[in-house]
Amino acid sequence: MLLATEKGRVTDWPGYIGATVGLLILIALVYWLMRQGWNWRRTLQSDLPAPEPAPQDPGPALLAAPGRYHGSTTAGNWLDRVVAHGLGRRSLAELTLTERGLLARRPGEDDLWIPAAALTGARTDSGLAGKVVPSGLLVVGWRLGGSELESGFRLDAAAAHDDWVEAVQALVTRTKTTKTEEAAT
Repeated sequence: MLLATEKGRVTDWPGYIGATVGLLILIALVYWLMRQGWNWRRTLQSDLPAPEPAPQDPGPALLAAPGRYHGSTTAGNWLDRVVAHGLGRRSLAELTLTERGLLARRPGEDDLWIPAAALTGARTDSGLAGKVVPSGLLVVGWRLGGSELESGFRLDAAAAHDDWVEAVQALVTRTKTTKTEEAAT
């Protein structure tokens, strides 16, 4: 028993402290580099216009559900996260789809308002911007300025994703039909 307790003692304190400090410096360096990468990405995306502010009254809800906002990416590139204007920060979200658009109320973050005219479609997918969920994400496509984006949401009731895809697709179709009719007159 005496032999076991002697083996557990630290006898090389300078080496132990040096290794601990070295590890802490390495962790701090990695964190700093990650932060620099995030800031660099924000600088590269600075030409992206800010999303429209959310209206006070978005209209009567077609669908509403609590969930999570997992971020936005450029369309077609599920790993190219958009971080400008707070679009890269994950948060809780209360989603509301109306005839006027999609509203994601995000506590602690700016609300995300996607007007119906900017919506391009919706689908379910298993991953977006470093978040992979085998049971799926609701991915909504939309235009912001001249850029095509996709935003990922995970509803608390994942079985409702298909209903949301159908509702967003129907809204996109109605909006396109209305635009075509207005252009014809």
